[in-house]
Amino acid sequence: MDKDIDIWKQRNEILHKKVNRQMTDIKDLHEQKETIFDLARKFPDKTYKELEKYRDADRQEEADNIPLTESQKRQAELEPIAKGICITAEMRKDRTPLDKMKRRAQEAEGELSILKGLETNRVKEAQARSSHLQDELDRTKRENNDSFERIAELCEINESHQKLNGKLQARLTEVEEDNKKMHEHLDKSIDAVRRSGM
Repeated sequence: MDKDIDIWKQRNEILHKKVNRQMTDIKDLHEQKETIFDLARKFPDKTYKELEKYRDADRQEEADNIPLTESQKRQAELEPIAKGICITAEMRKDRTPLDKMKRRAQEAEGELSILKGLETNRVKEAQARSSHLQDELDRTKRENNDSFERIAELCEINESHQKLNGKLQARLTEVEEDNKKMHEHLDKSIDAVRRSGM
């Protein structure tokens, strides 16, 4: 059982490292203020395509606010770029690396959800075992209390027996003294009869 737990812990650690690595790779791919993941957290009810539109619009707005460099100004003189076209968005149309990263992230999330399911089962088993042990502890406490009560009853019986034994001992002593007195009286009577010649 412990070996299985260790194996699952190792797998869990590997998956966490894999997910963290993939998240780092995704963040490196998208050097921006907000990633799709961040947007999905902000707007959980939006679809992926809506989030992409929002992100691209945000990038376009950000690109419009950036002043042109000298090379861009020269490029604008040589070959003007139409307004409204985001060069970075055009360049990102080929998203095969991103798709691979998404697929890897989805696989990692799937594996993580499986591990969470297994962990949930282990927690439920541990809770059931804990409940069983608590029942055993309660039963043992009840038995212990019953034993203490029985000991108390036996101590009371022992005490009453000791008192009775003390009374019987005193009565036995009285009977022995009476027996001794009767024996002395009988001896005197027999001696008196013998002396009188009978």
